[in-house]
Amino acid sequence: MNKQLGQGEGERGALVSEVKAQATILGGFAGLLWLIQIVNAFVFRGALVGLGIVPRTLGGLTGIFFAPFLHGSFAHLIANTVPLVVLGWFVMLRRKRDLLTVSLLAGLVGGLGTWLLAPALSVTVGASVLIFGYLGYLLSRGIFERRFWPIVGSVLVFFLYGTALFGVLPGAIGISWQAHLFGLLGGVLAARLMRGAPAPIAAPAPTRRRIAETAGTRARVEALADHDAEIEAELERAREMVKAQRGG
Repeated sequence: MNKQLGQGEGERGALVSEVKAQATILGGFAGLLWLIQIVNAFVFRGALVGLGIVPRTLGGLTGIFFAPFLHGSFAHLIANTVPLVVLGWFVMLRRKRDLLTVSLLAGLVGGLGTWLLAPALSVTVGASVLIFGYLGYLLSRGIFERRFWPIVGSVLVFFLYGTALFGVLPGAIGISWQAHLFGLLGGVLAARLMRGAPAPIAAPAPTRRRIAETAGTRARVEALADHDAEIEAELERAREMVKAQRGG
């Protein structure tokens, strides 16, 4: 009884530690975005936005690395903070390091796509490239892994944020559909590269029982065959002895 209680407490403690670690990572990331926005707004008067992605310019390539951390306004950052934290937490549910991998792929693919296709002389900033990357990863993970819980997660995320997929379509002024679309594709690529092995198909219980019974029957038959062989050898030796006595 005490052993079971100890195991239960250990599991709860591990779960609490894991949740705390996830909260620390996400809270630290969101806090960093807010700190950068405060510094940009009140110290640099918004000038840091110029470090974003400037399409088809050599200098604009560096914006691929800076753009996810910069926002055009506090309203822009507020709109991104909640989905970033929620979807980022979903990404980390299996492994915390998955958040880094998905973020890198989404930021790189999304940034390059934006650099190639965004309108000339525009500047693209915002964490939405990561948000759509997380969305693409979570939606496609169930498809690639074909496991129960990833599929459930994909369906849940679709119901929660499926309408955000309209953000990959051109139309809204001031919204970078290129960052959304290619960020989403970066997340899909991450799901493809990070997929786990397909779940093994277990044989039904009756089938396993028949296999076990067949194996047991085979073993008994082999044992009986060995026993019969021994008896036959003994009979053969007895016949040879009888022949030898008669001949004597």
